[in-house]
Amino acid sequence: MSTRQKTGRVRAGESKPDGAASVPQAASNRGQAARARRAPQTSQAAGLPQAAMGSGRAASDPGSATSREGAIPPTTPALQRPPRKNPVDRTRQPTLPPGLRSRTAMGLAAAAAEGRFALQRCARCDTVQYPPREVCVNCLSEHLHWRDISPKGRLLVSTTLHHSNDPYFRERLPWRTGTVQLDAGPMVVAHIHGECADGEAVRMALKLDRAGQAVMVALPPKPSEHMQDDKVIREMSSDPKFRRVLVTDGKCATGLAMVPALLAAGATQVFIGDPQPWRRSAAFEALLADSRVKAFDLDVTDGDSILKVAGAIGGKVDILVNTADHERDGGLMQFRDVNVARDMFDVKCLGLMRLAQVFGGAMCGRAADGVNSAVAWVNLFSIHAQANLPARGVWSAAHAGALSMSQSLRSEFRPAGLRVVHVFHGPLDHEWEQRTPPPRVAPAAVAKAVVQALRDGLEDIDVGDVAKELRERLADNPKALERELGVS
Repeated sequence: MSTRQKTGRVRAGESKPDGAASVPQAASNRGQAARARRAPQTSQAAGLPQAAMGSGRAASDPGSATSREGAIPPTTPALQRPPRKNPVDRTRQPTLPPGLRSRTAMGLAAAAAEGRFALQRCARCDTVQYPPREVCVNCLSEHLHWRDISPKGRLLVSTTLHHSNDPYFRERLPWRTGTVQLDAGPMVVAHIHGECADGEAVRMALKLDRAGQAVMVALPPKPSEHMQDDKVIREMSSDPKFRRVLVTDGKCATGLAMVPALLAAGATQVFIGDPQPWRRSAAFEALLADSRVKAFDLDVTDGDSILKVAGAIGGKVDILVNTADHERDGGLMQFRDVNVARDMFDVKCLGLMRLAQVFGGAMCGRAADGVNSAVAWVNLFSIHAQANLPARGVWSAAHAGALSMSQSLRSEFRPAGLRVVHVFHGPLDHEWEQRTPPPRVAPAAVAKAVVQALRDGLEDIDVGDVAKELRERLADNPKALERELGVS
């Protein structure tokens, strides 16, 4: 047994360029304990693996994941397409990282869901603090606000863990963690990207892990070609690369734009639903010229249609993008016949329920099935799901109802680690918004935003100037927005 294994310690890292003493490699070392007041967060609270003593490898050790000072940081190797799975092999059951957080810490999850890097800032003394607390650590003020801050920092020291007592991380070892000094002040313990080097600058990001909780991730300052293929990022994201995607309505404008965007992102196969086989579409048929695209007769208002498609591809869908919609003008008093209103709710609300009941279970069962496991469910909504547009009051209500259902689905998917992504867009540039004045959102812009949200591991995004403006006005003065939409 080596000396390191006997003592249960890892060697300290090399000195920083300015000659200051370096931070020790393990959380049990005295130097880290001395900083406990500045960064009093356990590995479990931070969503980090709980390592047994002596299980880490210092970054300065031979074979470490990081390079020595002055050396060129390693580049992430390109992810290789996994071999065909043996159908006899047992599918790995989903496990989740530590998920316990305080209510105050949910501010981190709110920021991570939208791709922001926000920490608590004291309104009295301007101190930035981490981890989140009820009062300011500097002046004990209770006036703490979540503010976007600079994500720049420096990786002080890192260690590669080769053993963990946590089931989730045990299946994903080796795993790299480290200590980062933020330019804004706080010192944080974070997951470390493989291209980050000790003593060098890093870019911090808040990411949602498979438990739906926010964790700190240190990224290289500049993106590289295969940066997204790093195992840490792959676990925190829903990248379409080497995954199979189902687009529920491939004939609508957003569906037609979604297919080429997903293929360009590396999806191995895209299944597209055809809700109206009798209606010819040259753009739709052009998509089928690609061997990676396969169409199915899929009507979300018909349970038998969904069951038939699920029987063919239910065990193959890794990402589901629900583009089905039925947009029509009119408020509550304008519809003399409720059948049109019923159709809108049938497509948007009950259609989502039917899809979830049929495809949800199979996706949950494959949520830990290797690098191309089932990872995400994407629902598209108008921003008027959050602020009703009376000119399309019933349609807005259908989207609001579907949003409520999707929030329920998010909770039901959480034990499996599946992510539900909400995409809120402004008026689309398609036939049903012909008389809507600009700015309108191009369907290709929505598709691009969906792909980027999957790559970044986001949960909520706004697409288009109108959606972003309405989101800000909802936060500022929802009553004024309600009045203005009523007279528009």
